[in-house]
Amino acid sequence: MILKNVFKISKGKKAVESNDNNLQRYIQIGDLRSDDKIKYAEHDDKNIICNENDVLIAWDGANAGTIGYNLKGVIGSTLAKLSPKVDNIYSPYTGRFLQSQFRYLRETCTGATIPHISRPTLESLNIPLPPLDQQKKIAAILDAADAYRQKTKALIQKYDELTQSLFLDMFGDPVGNPKGWERIKLEEIGTISSGSTPSRKNEENFNGDIPWVKTGEVNSKIILDTEEKISKTALSNSSCKLYPAGSLIIAMYGQGKTRGQVGLLGIEASTNQACAVLTKSDKANFIFLYKLIQMSYIDLRSLGRGGNQPNLNSGILKKYLVINPPFVLQNQFEYIFQAIESQKAQAQASLAQAEDLFNSLLQRAFKGELTN
Repeated sequence: MILKNVFKISKGKKAVESNDNNLQRYIQIGDLRSDDKIKYAEHDDKNIICNENDVLIAWDGANAGTIGYNLKGVIGSTLAKLSPKVDNIYSPYTGRFLQSQFRYLRETCTGATIPHISRPTLESLNIPLPPLDQQKKIAAILDAADAYRQKTKALIQKYDELTQSLFLDMFGDPVGNPKGWERIKLEEIGTISSGSTPSRKNEENFNGDIPWVKTGEVNSKIILDTEEKISKTALSNSSCKLYPAGSLIIAMYGQGKTRGQVGLLGIEASTNQACAVLTKSDKANFIFLYKLIQMSYIDLRSLGRGGNQPNLNSGILKKYLVINPPFVLQNQFEYIFQAIESQKAQAQASLAQAEDLFNSLLQRAFKGELTN
């Protein structure tokens, strides 16, 4: 069934937000993912209202194509609602179908800088509509697979929260330093330098097996692989350096949340010029230091200099003061951290399996393979 024949698509409008929880809920893009921050909208006859039978889609922006359903309230200008024209439609089934089309909808977006869902593309989708009881069965299967996936994600987040709580219990806030630890400069711990980008005019430079880290890959994780690799030729013909595993990488600049992010090299690697690297030394426990810098993210970002997109630089990082508790405590933290990370790694492996299962079921569902 062609989607436009069974659904009416209505674009949302910007509403006036209110703190009065007696008013209708104000639904925006973030609400398609969670109910953590419920907002409300002032009454206006021009508001676009959705109910539980409608399916919502993020219409434009970085999250274009994100789907939500079973929601009731006023929808914002970045959303659109799909309202059934006929009775034999189960909205969770439709929502899951549109999730299965996410990549296609993204690939066909319009807009040079801000992606917008293409209405003709959306309207021309061919949605299979089995009997209502089969729609409900398919939706239930997918809901169960998704619930397992979401629980595993939540478990991973709990491990991260546990590590943070452990750090705070042992050392206190690393910026406020309520326990009065000695402070030292990062340059007292090790050498801070940055990498380089080999010339892309020479194809041989990026035809090697040496990991090359970019700031987008510095995201509070232990780095075990990189998107791009460079060659030995690139290493010898540029300012790139090879850093040992265990070194810290700090993103000095980059879009969005990148500036100030930290990563820990789990492998020997090189970096581009936007990454500052604190080479591993015996002056500190670098697992402890990795978590410390991670928890100093906001403070570190605030030191950026420049115009609209202030940057960090090696000079700022060299003089950055960090707490320096006794080595025995730093090592004790690492021991417990590694135990938590081991459990987290198992959860991440389970999440990968859960993602594969969900995506497989999502694709099979609309080929009639879950109801045979």
